[in-house]
Amino acid sequence: MASPTSLLKRLLLGRPFRSDRLQHTLLPKRIALPVFASDALSSVAYAPDEILLTMSIAGATAYVYSPWVAIAVAVVMLTVVASYRQNVHAYPSGGGDYEVATVNLGPRFGLGVGSALLVDYVLTVAVSVSSGVANLGSVVPYVADHKVGIAVAAVALLTAMNLRGLRESGTAFAIPTYGFMIVIIGMIATGVVRIFVLGDDLRAPSADLVISAEESHLTSFAFAFLMLRAFSSGCAALTGVEAISNGVPAFKPPKSRNAATTLLLLGCIAITMLLGIVALSRKVGLKFVEDPARQIVSGPPGYVQKTVTTQLGSAVFGDGSVLLYVVAAMTALILFLAANTAFNGFPVLGSILAQDRYLPRQLHTRGDRLAFSNGIVFLALFAVVLIVAFQAEVTRLIQLYIVGVFVSFTMSQTGMVRHWNRLLRTERDQVVRRRMMRSRAINMFGVLLTGAVLVIVLVTKFLLGAWIAIVAMVVIYLVMLSIRRHYDRVAEELAPAEDRPVLPARNHAIVLVSKVHQPTMRALAYAQATRPDTLTALTVNVDDKDTRALQAEWQRRGIPVPLTVIESPYREITRPIIDFVKSVRRDSPRDVVSVFIPEYVVGRWWEHLLHNQSALRIKTRLLFEPGVMVTSVPWQLASTDTKDLARLDRGLARGPARGPRFGSLESNVDEHEELTSQR
Repeated sequence: MASPTSLLKRLLLGRPFRSDRLQHTLLPKRIALPVFASDALSSVAYAPDEILLTMSIAGATAYVYSPWVAIAVAVVMLTVVASYRQNVHAYPSGGGDYEVATVNLGPRFGLGVGSALLVDYVLTVAVSVSSGVANLGSVVPYVADHKVGIAVAAVALLTAMNLRGLRESGTAFAIPTYGFMIVIIGMIATGVVRIFVLGDDLRAPSADLVISAEESHLTSFAFAFLMLRAFSSGCAALTGVEAISNGVPAFKPPKSRNAATTLLLLGCIAITMLLGIVALSRKVGLKFVEDPARQIVSGPPGYVQKTVTTQLGSAVFGDGSVLLYVVAAMTALILFLAANTAFNGFPVLGSILAQDRYLPRQLHTRGDRLAFSNGIVFLALFAVVLIVAFQAEVTRLIQLYIVGVFVSFTMSQTGMVRHWNRLLRTERDQVVRRRMMRSRAINMFGVLLTGAVLVIVLVTKFLLGAWIAIVAMVVIYLVMLSIRRHYDRVAEELAPAEDRPVLPARNHAIVLVSKVHQPTMRALAYAQATRPDTLTALTVNVDDKDTRALQAEWQRRGIPVPLTVIESPYREITRPIIDFVKSVRRDSPRDVVSVFIPEYVVGRWWEHLLHNQSALRIKTRLLFEPGVMVTSVPWQLASTDTKDLARLDRGLARGPARGPRFGSLESNVDEHEELTSQR
């Protein structure tokens, strides 16, 4: 009968998949788009907010430049999409930026890209979920008042969905992702028709607000710096593009072509929505500021600033309309689901890094549902820590954001340029060479553009919080190097010698005795069955009365193994046993010592608290002693319902005796085979 924990696991995650079902979990393009592109698509829900609130520092007049900032972001996105289409064709194995940098620039550069992406994936979850809570809080005040708790609950729900498997989570996310596209594009189209065709005068709820500029007399240099800062914030729209290159193995064949097509669809849809939202915001006079309490000079009493998409929905569909709530709900939902991009990218990247021995090997293992379960859980835990630490504030979290992704963009494109240079040195077919040169030109332009954006991001965001992300990348980089050195050192230690191993001279068996009972008798019988050179029953005297009673019972039963008693004036058990074992080995270093520890096997969780604590401490300490073999001899209590094993134990105690309580090795083995055949 399954345990309650197992039943709960099956209920939440479903039945486990066989390894040969991995092919059935691969994704067609229609499912892969919402799985891998939800992050980049959803960024249009907060990238315009960050552009406008940054520009509000210079006052409402600065909003006139917002479309140009959005166009600059769109150019970068087109370049990155075109560059990554080259990546997925050249490196379809799923290593993505990490593989490109490792192969073409060296392991240290690859590790730098890996650390940057790991940090960025964690931030993707924290930023997306926090932004989703903020959007939902725009229309539901309760959510705004409890945003941290709701954000943590959303991460937990996403974790459970992804633990069920890639295809199942993709199917669940497809409907809301496509719904978000339809709602946002429909809102933009409706607004354009009403303004330019029907001639309606649409006004955002914030159109009549009077805002004060924090810096009303910016110099040309300071104003340019502000525009660059707005541009760097808007570049958050590019996050998630790299996830497709990391997830190529999850696509159905032909993998590279399907991944490249999905990437192109992602770029076109995201750019359309980003430019449409920013342009429509300008037409309806929308205002969005960083600090409403300080920057809003004149407005309606009790004004609460809503997100850009919510304000646009109010302007286009009417305040309080059903479609407004649909816009808010779909925007919040897609932002929650945008974290799914990281839930698919982080575990795959973690698995590859673990395979290369830069992360614990557990991250390379697939779970019951053929997902990288350990990576999913690790990502969720780190994201929850960030959400709680920054109180789910998008503006605070986003300053840490996009540094990592542009580090990986720049390194990856540099690696691709070297990749094409290497191939061009040997390729002689002119048609192929022209195709390679075109790809190299795309990647070279990508290097220049993403490198420039990286510099802008570092300059404009460093003191605002980007330094935290940089420190995190450095720490993860050093930790991964340490893990690799550890694995290399262990592999070197465990490498078999060329010479044949030298057999031990003698084997000394020691059975630990606390009292004369069934577990002790089984341990003595098993130790005798191993035919050691010497056999010692060992007990520690921590109470004179109990020890004398044990010796008397030992003599009464006529047990033919001598009982050795060691003194412990301070009533400690572990240290005297360790000292005794060391003394046995000290006389002959080529000898081995086998320590047999009787242990109870219990069937209930609370019984673990009542038994085996001393055995666990002794066993743990003995494992550090060279030349010592530790054997646990289990005795199953009635709570485990192992009647056949109890019968076998009774059989071991019968049989032709060498002493009053010991059966011969031959008779015990015969009876074990008989009982096994009956079972």
